[in-house]
Amino acid sequence: MILLVTPPLTQLNTPYPATTQLKAFLEAHNIPVCQADFGIELVDRVFTPDFIRRAFPKGHPDVERYASTVKPVVGFLRGDDPSLAQRIITRCFLPEGKHFANAEDLEWAFGVAGTEDKARYLATLYLEDISDIFREFVDPNFDMVRYAEKLCSFAPTFDSIGEALQKPLTLIEVELMELLDARIRLSRPDVVGFTVPFPGCLLPALRCCQYIKRKFPNIKLCMGGGFPNTEWRSMRETALFDYVDYVTLDDGELPMLRLIEHLNGSLPKENLLRTYFRKDDKVVYVNNVTCDLPVQVLYDELPAPDFEGLPLHLYLSTADMTNPMHRMWSCGRWNKMMMAHGCYWAKCAFCDTTLDYIGRYDAPTYGRVVDRMERVMDQTGCCGFHFVDEALPPHLLRMVCEEIVRRGLVVSFWGNIRFDKSYNSDFCHLLSEAGCIAVSGGLEVASDRLLKLMDKGVTVQQAIQAARHLHQAGIMVHFYLMYGFPTETLNETVGALENVRKMFAEGIVQSAFWHRYAMTVHSPSGRNPKHFGAIRMEKGICNPFCNNEIPFEYDFGYDLEAVGAALRMATYNYMNGYGLDMPAKKWFRNCQ
Repeated sequence: MILLVTPPLTQLNTPYPATTQLKAFLEAHNIPVCQADFGIELVDRVFTPDFIRRAFPKGHPDVERYASTVKPVVGFLRGDDPSLAQRIITRCFLPEGKHFANAEDLEWAFGVAGTEDKARYLATLYLEDISDIFREFVDPNFDMVRYAEKLCSFAPTFDSIGEALQKPLTLIEVELMELLDARIRLSRPDVVGFTVPFPGCLLPALRCCQYIKRKFPNIKLCMGGGFPNTEWRSMRETALFDYVDYVTLDDGELPMLRLIEHLNGSLPKENLLRTYFRKDDKVVYVNNVTCDLPVQVLYDELPAPDFEGLPLHLYLSTADMTNPMHRMWSCGRWNKMMMAHGCYWAKCAFCDTTLDYIGRYDAPTYGRVVDRMERVMDQTGCCGFHFVDEALPPHLLRMVCEEIVRRGLVVSFWGNIRFDKSYNSDFCHLLSEAGCIAVSGGLEVASDRLLKLMDKGVTVQQAIQAARHLHQAGIMVHFYLMYGFPTETLNETVGALENVRKMFAEGIVQSAFWHRYAMTVHSPSGRNPKHFGAIRMEKGICNPFCNNEIPFEYDFGYDLEAVGAALRMATYNYMNGYGLDMPAKKWFRNCQ
């Protein structure tokens, strides 16, 4: 038996898709698999009256108010009792901590009739207040989404993580170990596999491994996921293998299959695929692509994800911010799926295009995509889909939409796109007819010179026209934007914000977010920074543990921190309908 685990914490509203896909694949090869999402199960144990009374400091003035309200609030966020919304929005029912400081005026975000949305937002602030108390008095690493993220992000060595693992278990970690112990005794696995999609999942995963090593030493432990795929491609840190036996990279289906065959005695260790282990106190990486075994699975041949065993009734629809697109990430139990493997463009200079999950594009047939959607709907009872592709391929997307319409399916879906010329008026209306409700995508620097330099493959006007067509079809549009790309001038940044202002003023974009450019070892700009006018400050990959973001030198001649603050402030106002008639340059008074 294989137990596949999503450790705390990814999302509270829906299962992370890794274990569902692995389970379906392995069971198709007659390997029994069970799965667990310890994130939502842990939340179910700590946001309770009993745990609050044990966890809050003695004499806390609001402990009984929190203890008496937490159960109905959690039930409300699960959809069990929508009537509670009316009490929540009175602002008299819940205790209010520091997260409520900016919740005074909600009319601009939810309108006068958005009772349930307001209540969901306030209930989420309430849970964040409780999380603050947990973090202060119980577990300094606790967070509802980013558990221990600061500890595990940018970790050049294993030292700080190893030190954390030697500390006594916190009350929250004790709850996690009780969950783990019960699941192991129930399923009696021979192998436990942990997916670590984000840095915040690493410490809880290693805590679980530490417990299993001590209590169930015969169980073999393996780990994979987005974080190892990105950070551990040159990893040589032997201390990690005190806790885990194997680490696999990239798509986990075939590495897991070969590993299980090896552990069953039918495959020699030298035939493992994309797998790390420790031998003679050294980290060994085996990637045997020459033996008579497949090295990739065609995406068309994969079965539909399998949600069996996941506690779908426990997931919470939260609303941790008023940004309409970001709210979709945390609100609603979406079925997460990939339409195709990789990115059909895979050229952008800032993107990790050398990694398999981006650089290797593999599309299934449109019929297979819709078949999977129907299979998942039968399992989950949910007809909403979040396609987690790097960028939905327009040709396949069009055929999928036509098939959805042909079959008469009632679905809602959203995902990431590239705002290219494919999104004409006819295509966007087809998307809407098929059930597309929102799209997100990168406009990045909103400067044609920089878009060409980074090989984005679109122009600003193409993106604006695509957004216009999408909006006219009733589809919400979100832009991801970037600042601080090498050679970007302040005038170009001002011009980019001016383009964003005009789109908000026209109403063709409803949501946007700016982030600062980061150079990574897996991107074209990180591989050849001189081509982009920058100087990489480190030669080669030198960290024994994590290697991803790398420092670089470029003299912008202006204050990047101040620019970032100005961009965020301006866009926040645009989303609220303010400042749309003010020239963009006025936001940058303090940036020289």
